[in-house]
Amino acid sequence: KSSAAGSPPPPPPPPCRESSKSHCCSTMDTVLGIKGDGFTMIVADRTSARSIMVFNQAEDKITELDSHKIIGQSGPQCDTANFAEYIQKNMTLYELNNDMKLSTFATANFMRRQLATALRKGPYQTNILLGGYDEGAGASLYFLDLYSALTPVNFGAHGYASNFCLSIFDREYKEGMSVEEAKAVIDKCIAELHTRFLISQPNFLIKIVDKDGVRVMEA
Repeated sequence: KSSAAGSPPPPPPPPCRESSKSHCCSTMDTVLGIKGDGFTMIVADRTSARSIMVFNQAEDKITELDSHKIIGQSGPQCDTANFAEYIQKNMTLYELNNDMKLSTFATANFMRRQLATALRKGPYQTNILLGGYDEGAGASLYFLDLYSALTPVNFGAHGYASNFCLSIFDREYKEGMSVEEAKAVIDKCIAELHTRFLISQPNFLIKIVDKDGVRVMEA
């Protein structure tokens, strides 16, 4: 049953009640993002694991919130799935009630508010990169963490992968990159992870959002 126009969104589902060690699991996930000329590219590993067990290597950690917004998430699957679905459904409810979509900036701030509210009750153990494209504003990329920090960035990384990839982004990033140039930077990051990172992450998924919507790119 939908709420009336202008009414507050329904309360979010409770975060999963895992041990404090689950935050360590989130650092094993790899999420990368880079903003280019008219597009944002988000990359995530496809390994689903817990403790010493690998469940599968075909997980999709990049959720399409709507036709022009995507989020890459790291963290326990219960929190990432709950939070992504809650944001996605409330964005749809807002569009139905107000006959307009949330911008990427508004979506980022809505997500930040939900993380901040949960922080005082039971934090969602999820770190997020939000990419989107808005007519007039162009492409954008936002960095959020489980403590509800929010900032717009040109590139970002979550997980232990940041120790290997941020220096590559620093060296290789430039304004107005093409899709091919951004993909080349991502390929260098993935190659570095395959060479240096202790954890095996054989498969990666790449999604791009631009004026034409969301599409998957060959990793």
